[in-house]
Amino acid sequence: MKELIDQAARVAALLRSRKESVAVLESSSGGLISAALLAVAGASDYYLGGAVIYTGRAWHALRDFDKSVLGGYRSATPEHALVRARLARERFGATWGIGETGAAGPTGNRYGDPAGHACIAVAGPKEISEVLRTGLADRLQNMHLFTIEALKNLEKVLS
Repeated sequence: MKELIDQAARVAALLRSRKESVAVLESSSGGLISAALLAVAGASDYYLGGAVIYTGRAWHALRDFDKSVLGGYRSATPEHALVRARLARERFGATWGIGETGAAGPTGNRYGDPAGHACIAVAGPKEISEVLRTGLADRLQNMHLFTIEALKNLEKVLS
């Protein structure tokens, strides 16, 4: 967990110095992205909120949800991660949004993606979206690696 908090502290310092904010819509990282950002003291300076949208059914809990917002992209794709990041940014009124979706393991997902497959996106004044493949079946380790990558991507666009 220390590695996550160290990475989140670097991101927090950048967000604070820029007077910017972040919101998160994550899936296979299970809330660790938000937890890491919130573990840094003073998180209310930059963290506006987040949600773990783990199933298709969970999307319907969002206020005014319309399936068309997903653009027809299936889960665990870079495009879907970017939709999540943009939606987090928009719904929370944040400067930046992080979106994450994938397959933590120990098996792959129903779309045929293997365990260790994640798509991570950051949306804001700059956007990035990428695919991460750890090659691991270890669920907890994958969740940790997905979180580190998401925080690194945010740090990259902030630097």
